[in-house]
Amino acid sequence: MQKIYRVLLFIGLISFIGCRKENNVFDGPSINETYSTFKVIDPFKVSKNTVDFNAGESVYFSASFNKVVTWQIDIVGSTSKAHKIIEGSGKTINISNATWNGSTTIFPIFAAENCDAKLTIKDIADTFLVNVQITQAKKIEGLMIADFETGLNSSWTKFIQSGADMDFKVKTDSVAPQGLKYLNMAGTVNWDYLIGLIDYPALAYGTNPTFNLPSNPDDVYFNCLIYGVPNTNQSIVLFQFKEDENGDGTFNANTEDEYDLEVKVDWSGWKLVSIKYAEITTIVNGAPATPKGNGLHNPDKIGKISMLHLANPNDGFASTKIDYIIFTNSKPLEP
Repeated sequence: MQKIYRVLLFIGLISFIGCRKENNVFDGPSINETYSTFKVIDPFKVSKNTVDFNAGESVYFSASFNKVVTWQIDIVGSTSKAHKIIEGSGKTINISNATWNGSTTIFPIFAAENCDAKLTIKDIADTFLVNVQITQAKKIEGLMIADFETGLNSSWTKFIQSGADMDFKVKTDSVAPQGLKYLNMAGTVNWDYLIGLIDYPALAYGTNPTFNLPSNPDDVYFNCLIYGVPNTNQSIVLFQFKEDENGDGTFNANTEDEYDLEVKVDWSGWKLVSIKYAEITTIVNGAPATPKGNGLHNPDKIGKISMLHLANPNDGFASTKIDYIIFTNSKPLEP
């Protein structure tokens, strides 16, 4: 019996040693740290008080604590009310986990303005505040199709149904997610899905017969901001990308490719929609279809983009808003 006891004791000792970390280091915070009173070691600071995001500058926030915490930094523009959220956990906030390049989490987009950055820590009542002045807002590279800041381009083609409560106009108010203006699309059409449309021809951008886009569809992203209006008939925004494959300045629906992006606006507020051009499919009457041309995505051959506002004619008034329609290269839009 004594021999068996010694064997079991030996096995237990080996198991303990096997589970033990070298140099007495264990995973996770120590018991003393877990139950210690929270203290700020280094105060909440920003790397600089003014920043020119347009020039590619960025800022970072810093602080340190005596224990691991879950933290969140909320940056709010005093004029735009744009909102950026940076969050993480640990003992230290620094350049590696709290850098801001001028991007937005909750629309609208930041402008040249003063911003308050507030640090909150889970289960801690105190908050910490610093100030950042944006001298110039973040520059976004890409081919802008429409931001509506100058209204509707006379080279665009517009069609609006003669329904009830029709509104296909550029608005100027606090709802705008960037700049001062956006396009409002609304109305009641009880005989057709189409409420209205706008055609954006390449000619309107000084590049005829096609847009000045890269040829690789994996390098081209289409982006826009769309607003869902609650308690209305669900809107559908349909983008049609019409490729002029033979370069004759016209689109032939029977012999050339059209790719279609159907967006069902089933949310409330502004949302960024981004998609790689190579991932856009052909749709006919809402169902997948085979393109009529060479079957290849050729963004450099897009000659016209049509934007349609659609809604079920049996469900009454439909409304949505749109802004900042832009192509970007290599990656989706980061507003």
